[in-house]
Amino acid sequence: MARHRGPVLVDTNVILESHRIGAWAALAGGYPIETVEDCVTETQTGYQRRRPEQQIDAKALGASLKAVHAPGDREIAAVVVRASDIALDIGERSLWAHALTRTDGWILCGPDKASLRFGVRLGHRDRLVALERLLEEAGYRPKDPLKLAYTSKWLEKTLGELVLAEGAGST
Repeated sequence: MARHRGPVLVDTNVILESHRIGAWAALAGGYPIETVEDCVTETQTGYQRRRPEQQIDAKALGASLKAVHAPGDREIAAVVVRASDIALDIGERSLWAHALTRTDGWILCGPDKASLRFGVRLGHRDRLVALERLLEEAGYRPKDPLKLAYTSKWLEKTLGELVLAEGAGST
């Protein structure tokens, strides 16, 4: 698969994991990374309980992002209405609210199962990508292994399960 050149939307989990393994500079340098204000805010939650190497400076994070979006109430309501039975957390809900307004070639990176279910249900499976793949395509090899939920193998397995579950629920 060719390296993605368009916008990469990331959730809080991806930001935290990228910082944990020291890959944020490679990720943000290799792609036009975008997120939403709620995800940036979530990176600061629990800040005081993290080890120094896991603390994320909000200003530095903002400077490294191509864009930080703030979806409005109408966009957020559209997400809730489209899948009211999927309990998205605030960051993922806002990220999808923004994503669904776009007409460009965006992809979304985030391992939250509710978020993945939402993407599958709305027909965006092909836009969901693992952090591992992005880092490989950017030429970054982490010294510390990624947590399982950020690997391509985990994502493919999970998406397959969600496709089956969503297909069974729609018949």
